Amino acid sequence: MKEFKKILFPVDLSESSPKLAPYVLTMAEKFGSEICLLFVGRVLGHFTSIYVPHPSIDRFENEVIEGAKKRLQEFKEEHFQAFPDTKAVVLSGDIAEEILNYIKSEGVDLVILGTHGRKGLEKVVFGSVAERVAKGSAAPVLLLNPHKI
Repeated sequence: MKEFKKILFPVDLSESSPKLAPYVLTMAEKFGSEICLLFVGRVLGHFTSIYVPHPSIDRFENEVIEGAKKRLQEFKEEHFQAFPDTKAVVLSGDIAEEILNYIKSEGVDLVILGTHGRKGLEKVVFGSVAERVAKGSAAPVLLLNPHKI
């Protein structure tokens, strides 16, 4: 059986993220894995086409990234004390694309990712990050529905 030495846990820092943490911890314990928490902030540059000033968007994106770094560190301290070497990484860009790039560049062995269960117009507008990652990942992806666990 393949061993999962590097586990990636992409989080959105919503109320769903803590529900998934025990699954990540269990897998990491079983396989003696290293854990990486990843938050990806959306790039909002597409709003410049509707006359939102570029400096305003840049400033907002920077505030989101800085806030995410602080919150991700708190999340790590709250839920991953048993794994003090857990990495916490914040990136910006297209969420699914950045997750897939990280999987490839860091040699991730397993991805544990929550689903949101979006339907209809919301799915059309936002797409499904989980679906894109599951289809494009070089590593196995464990999808968990936080509303069912």
